[in-house]
Amino acid sequence: MVETAGGGPGDGAAEVLDRPLPDGVRRRVVQIVSDGFGGLTLGELPAQLRQYARFAPNRRAKFAGNAMAAALETDPLFRQRIGEKLREAQPELCGALDSGSPPPAADPLDVAAAAYVLRPAGWVKLVTAAGEEALRADAERADEESRAELERLRTELDRSREQTRTETERLRTELETARKEAEALHRKLRAALSDVKRGEAALRKAQAEMETVRSEGQAQVSAAESETRRLKARLAETEAALEAGRKAAREGRSVEDMRVRLLLDTVLDAAQGLRRELALPPVSVRPAETVDAVEPGRMSPKDIAARALSEHDPAILDQLLALPQAHLVVDGYNVTKTGYPQMPLEKQRLRLLGQLSQLAAQTGAEVTCVFDGAELAAPVLLAPPRGVRVLFSKPGVTADELIRQLVRAEPPGRPVIVASTDREVADGVARVGARPVASAVLLKRLS
Repeated sequence: MVETAGGGPGDGAAEVLDRPLPDGVRRRVVQIVSDGFGGLTLGELPAQLRQYARFAPNRRAKFAGNAMAAALETDPLFRQRIGEKLREAQPELCGALDSGSPPPAADPLDVAAAAYVLRPAGWVKLVTAAGEEALRADAERADEESRAELERLRTELDRSREQTRTETERLRTELETARKEAEALHRKLRAALSDVKRGEAALRKAQAEMETVRSEGQAQVSAAESETRRLKARLAETEAALEAGRKAAREGRSVEDMRVRLLLDTVLDAAQGLRRELALPPVSVRPAETVDAVEPGRMSPKDIAARALSEHDPAILDQLLALPQAHLVVDGYNVTKTGYPQMPLEKQRLRLLGQLSQLAAQTGAEVTCVFDGAELAAPVLLAPPRGVRVLFSKPGVTADELIRQLVRAEPPGRPVIVASTDREVADGVARVGARPVASAVLLKRLS
């Protein structure tokens, strides 16, 4: 419906749209405003639209669509400026609208949107007709889509029916095959049951035969036991006869035995004469004296501390190494990091091993130096110095544990000295009989 609000009968500005703007027309109107928006200065824009002046056309249409549509409807001056931009962009369409004859080939939505902006005479009819055309096109499109969907569903139904028939035939065939297989299995089962029955009969027969054989075996065992008893009696008689024969032989050989005894006495006298001629001394060492143990009054590693020497006096190490068969075990990195920690590990090892070699040559003691294998980035190519055994702990084993293994491997009573400042190592080796010495004492002795 068209209402007149004060203008003449040909004044399109007086026409009022009595229904909401169709969605399709509204989208085209917002796009026209967004396209003409960029050609206006900031002062030509309504106050509520100036914040969107720097937006791109697509972003303006997306975020400021409602504001632009409202401003176009309520601000005639803004609508007039947008109309001028539209006339510049689409002069043919705008001229046709001004003349009252829209192009027949034009999109009805474009025609309605342009009419809504320019407001020529009869623009409400154009907008209403475009909305109805859009609704009719949507309805036709929905109807077409429904028909296409119905056709697709019919095709799928036919395909499903065909698949169902095919699947039914396949299942019937499989059922028939399964029935035949079941009958064959029943026949095999009956044959197997017959075989089982025959096997049970054969088993009962074998059990009866085995019982007979067992009875015969027991009878044979009884007979063999009787024969054994008889043979034992015969053997006893034979042994008695043999003993009587031996007694008679001994009485007959008494002269020969006398001659053999005389010869043995001659050999013993000759041996004693030979011992006197060679002046052999009597045996002074007894087997019990070869066992390694601590005798009363002998020195042990624990007795060294009683000589009134300080625990930090290097002379105490000399006294320990002077004990018979002394074994010095050195916690390598503990000593080097105590004495010269600033040096690289390789130089620490070389310096310590050189000093230990001199100590071994001076004292004659057995020396073993243990290093922690976890400190190594690669295998060490090292020629051990003379008189020093060099050991690295295996992966997963610390040098402390390797030292305790070395101490436990020594026989009880052998002097074992362990050079380490590690309190746990010192306490552990002391419990198994070794003598701990601080690394600083060894370093003083080496220097």
